[in-house]
Amino acid sequence: MQGNGGKETLRKGREWPAALIVLDGLADRPHPDTGGKSPVEAAATPCLDALSARGELGDVVVVGKGVAPESDAGVFALLGYDPVTDSPGRGVLEALGVEIPLAAGDVALRLNFATADGDGAIIDPRVGRSLTTGEARDLAKGLSSADLLHDEGIRASVVATVGHRGVLWLHPLTEGGLSPNVSNSDPFYEKVGGMGQARRPEHPRVLRVEPLDGTTAAKRTSEAVNVFLERAAAFLAGHYVNARRAMSGKRIGNALLLRNAGALPSRPPALFSQKYGVEGAALTEMPVERGIAKVLGLADEYVGPMGSDRDAGYRERARRTRELIERYPFVYVHLKGPDEPGHDGDAARKREVVEAIDRSFFGPFLDGLDLDRVRVAVTADHATPTILKGHSDDPVPLLLVGAGVAPVPTWKGIKFGEPAAAMGPLGHRRGSEVLELLLRTATIQPPAS
Repeated sequence: MQGNGGKETLRKGREWPAALIVLDGLADRPHPDTGGKSPVEAAATPCLDALSARGELGDVVVVGKGVAPESDAGVFALLGYDPVTDSPGRGVLEALGVEIPLAAGDVALRLNFATADGDGAIIDPRVGRSLTTGEARDLAKGLSSADLLHDEGIRASVVATVGHRGVLWLHPLTEGGLSPNVSNSDPFYEKVGGMGQARRPEHPRVLRVEPLDGTTAAKRTSEAVNVFLERAAAFLAGHYVNARRAMSGKRIGNALLLRNAGALPSRPPALFSQKYGVEGAALTEMPVERGIAKVLGLADEYVGPMGSDRDAGYRERARRTRELIERYPFVYVHLKGPDEPGHDGDAARKREVVEAIDRSFFGPFLDGLDLDRVRVAVTADHATPTILKGHSDDPVPLLLVGAGVAPVPTWKGIKFGEPAAAMGPLGHRRGSEVLELLLRTATIQPPAS
């Protein structure tokens, strides 16, 4: 069956349903706090080990050598899209994920509340991860009500999402358009087309936003954002949420880190069903993942952020994933857990998160699952090495198992992790190959001995 430029298409009712399980920031490097192994290799992962013995391992350069992608860019690549040209930008994805009614001409930027000193040097890019969603909403409401860009002819609204995260939504009120072609104020990420690429500045500070082309719209937008940042810093310094936090000895959210401006595209990317000839669903817990699902036309099964009972949260995600596999021929699952301890440099906690995923997600997920009729890929959207406290371009593990995947007899005692993946029979792959392997390759055989 041919379509979409001659590429083979797959329909519901084909030989196998498929699940792509993305463990956010999973890949890591050896760390002294986990016995000189990576947190993944050091973790007790009997379920993933059993899957590795039954299937095939390899590793994946998600976007490209030298590129440390953000999560949205990594997911676009794993789903077979070009994150530079196909993504509308992190700001738009976040905005769509919280149902901001963007209009043509609007610009949206991903936002972090952060802690900075009086000179703009960043003390903590996430307010110590202790800013509650309620506190962030109060700060956002105040910023929006202050109407800080009214004299610029722009309505500037801040929408808080989860914890320290949010969206800056710019809507022009006067003639003269806005443009997403502006740089970031967030020094930890660089904007490349629609893609965000991680950076590791030696002395991070809030950056001045610059136009990325010579248009009047880009110049207007960058100047307006810089005005907004200056006024917002003054507003936040006197807000009661920050006063209360300071009195209790907590870090304050007195700075805004903005990144990856975007606008609604005039030509959106092909829907997933158009690209692959098969309907799909996404199990999502963060706004950016919901935004990706909306842009690509995947049915959105929203579970929300992880609660205080981590194991119960993973069991619920496993249950809902199994339900989705019965209803859709393709399911994309995103589990954020490993990324945060990677950013925090906490190798022991990352090992614990990986163990919880193995125990409470993969355990129930695999219970009674007939792997002869389902194909599963387990991988990551990027590496977040705890030794670096940030994203890197390191390859990430790829485990392929289930229908049509022949096991490697000599790998019976294999331990899931980066070293095994680097030596695995699937070899070294690009992110764009993962969906082809998962959906299109009829039979995957181990290499000849």
